[in-house]
Order: sequence, then C-alpha cells, then structure tokens
Amino acid sequence: MIEPMAQANKQRRPDRAALVIAAGLLALALLVAWDASRLGAGGAYARIGPQTIPYLIAVCLAGLSAWTVVAAYRHSFPEREPQEFAPVLWIVGGLVAQMALIKFTGFSIATGVLFAMTARGMGRVSLPLALLSGILISAFVWFVFARLLQLTLPAGPLEHLMLEGADIITAPFRSAPGGAA
Repeated sequence: MIEPMAQANKQRRPDRAALVIAAGLLALALLVAWDASRLGAGGAYARIGPQTIPYLIAVCLAGLSAWTVVAAYRHSFPEREPQEFAPVLWIVGGLVAQMALIKFTGFSIATGVLFAMTARGMGRVSLPLALLSGILISAFVWFVFARLLQLTLPAGPLEHLMLEGADIITAPFRSAPGGAA
C-alpha cells in the first residue's frame, strides 16, 4: 500500500533537472536581451538594427524555457539513467590539468593529458596509450595551426623541438644554390 502512494507522489512532482535547465535558458534569454539593449538602435530605413536578431534569440530562448517548464510538469522527458560521477571527475580533472599545464608544457602535452583523461573517463582504456595518442594528435594539430595557418598556440619543449626539426629539414630548400641568399 505504501508503494502506490510513493509512486503517485513521484508522479505529481515536476522534473527538477528540467526545471534547472529551464531556469538556465531563462537566465541566458535575459542576458542576451540585456546585452541587446546596450546595442545602438540603428536601422532607420527598415527599422531592423543590430538589436533585432539578439532580441529574437532572447525571445526564442525564453520560449524554450517556458516549453521546458511545461514538459517538466507533464513528465514528458524520458527516464534518465543514474549519474556516474567517476567519468565526470576524470573529464573535469583533465580540463583542470590542461589549464594548469598548458603554460609550462605547451599545447601538445597539456592537450594530450586532457585527451587521455577524457578517454579514461569514457571507458576502460590504457592510460599510457591514450596519453601517447593524445600527444601525437595534439602535436599534429599544433603544427598545422602554428606553421601552416600561422596562428599562435602555446609552445612548450615538444613544440620547440618540432620547430627545430622542421627548420633542419627545410633548411636546404630555403637557401639559394651557391650560398647566396
């Protein structure tokens, strides 16, 4: 007899997670609307200025928030699996490690650590293999961004080694024959 009463009680309560998401959507809508209100009016000809699209986005976000509240009270969301905190901690730990390491070790190693910890959080994987894979992929990405696209990413010892190696390899192609430049 206690079980049906607990089930009925559970059915009357709104989905709390959905209400938190709705509050976040509403806060984002208010932030976008406030930011849009600080833009100049403009748009003298067609009355469409720089505020128009941000206001439209704010209205859509507020509508999504209201829709989420209605769905939370109707119990329209599917049943969620229980949350496992270990994967979340691995991923958050990877982000913290990357932020702490990137200034000293450079992009490749710090992002490799993030890659390895995220892979570990997603499932059972060899941490050393994931770390090596992450560093190699990140080094390739760094090289493409730094050398080919001429964008700046933090460089550490590995990146400096790659630049020296690239300079040694390309040196014969940069100098003119006979030593005259």
